[in-house]
Amino acid sequence: MGKNKPRHAEHNAKGTKKNPFGKQADKTELLKRMKAAAEKAKKED
Repeated sequence: MGKNKPRHAEHNAKGTKKNPFGKQADKTELLKRMKAAAEKAKKED
């Protein structure tokens, strides 16, 4: 690559296996993860 090459790859780049093109973010999955994280944080206190 030339001078304008990216220094790194974005971890959430579109078109990757984790974040394929045309896939709308699934809110139910996100909420599940957020609630699990909140419960874990509550238990650590």
